[in-house]
Amino acid sequence: MKRIVALVAAFCLMLACASALAEGKVMLYSSMQEDQLMALEKAFEAAHPDINMEYYYAGGGKLVTKMATEAQAGQIEADVVWLGDPSDYENFKKAGYLQQYTSPETEHINASYSDADGCYTAGRLVTMGIAWCTLDGIGITEEDAPKTWNDLLDPKWKDQIIMTDPGASSTSKYWMAAMMESDKYGEAYFQALKDNGLELESGTAATHNVVAAGSYKVGICLDYVSANLINEGSPMAFHYTTEDVVTMTSPVALIDNCANPDNGKTLIDFILSKEGQEVLVANNLVTVRDDVEMTIDTSSIAAINLPVDFNVLAENIDADLAKFNEIFGK
Repeated sequence: MKRIVALVAAFCLMLACASALAEGKVMLYSSMQEDQLMALEKAFEAAHPDINMEYYYAGGGKLVTKMATEAQAGQIEADVVWLGDPSDYENFKKAGYLQQYTSPETEHINASYSDADGCYTAGRLVTMGIAWCTLDGIGITEEDAPKTWNDLLDPKWKDQIIMTDPGASSTSKYWMAAMMESDKYGEAYFQALKDNGLELESGTAATHNVVAAGSYKVGICLDYVSANLINEGSPMAFHYTTEDVVTMTSPVALIDNCANPDNGKTLIDFILSKEGQEVLVANNLVTVRDDVEMTIDTSSIAAINLPVDFNVLAENIDADLAKFNEIFGK
């Protein structure tokens, strides 16, 4: 009898230890660049030393596929997801991937950055613009660099334009869908880009690196990835377009029935907190809070944003990607 009691006690202790281990970690799936994820991890664990933050980093397209595969198998292995394309989150909601959570930190975040149903909140602002190579001899000046999306159709950029394949990157997919759904651009614009020699790269980092290397003179690129490379001394420059700026709210959300919901909420709170947003700003990201200082004037960008309806994008994005792939022979 004593042996049975001892075995039961040992089993209970084992379960308690397993529970303690589960309570001591949080898993984040994110398409954000790894340097930023490492900075976030360091700051979060310093603020919450009892929680081990783990992350899985991949392109948005791969992460969406990974989540769908895991959901079909029974459970998404992440506690928190943070991708670049807000339209993905409407599809996540419909699929039942997300649970409602409204962080107290949203008091300092514009209400338009949060889902009306409380399933996700913007964790950063990400904007697509135009980068160009500045290498001596083959680079171009800011004066000569394209300033609008239509400038990319100029024959002088024939075979000199690069972008990330929308099938691989959630931010690139969002930009493509926003442009495809716009009456000003649509399929005709992408056909014109194809006719002007636009090439596709398989990953976001690779797109920016080939511009910096001078393999292509201009690229449809992200602000923060370009800023990272420029700060590291890469010979490239970047600016926002002078009209129809495409900005993404890059939401963060809690996975439904996740293994560590309390720690997931703690991580979301930290990401959205002033301290967490200051970490992001220090790593070239744009804050969503109204009380964090930064050099970028987000109000001036917002004034010239291309109008986008997340629900329309979520509904049509697969069809838009199919159109894009047909134009580019994929």
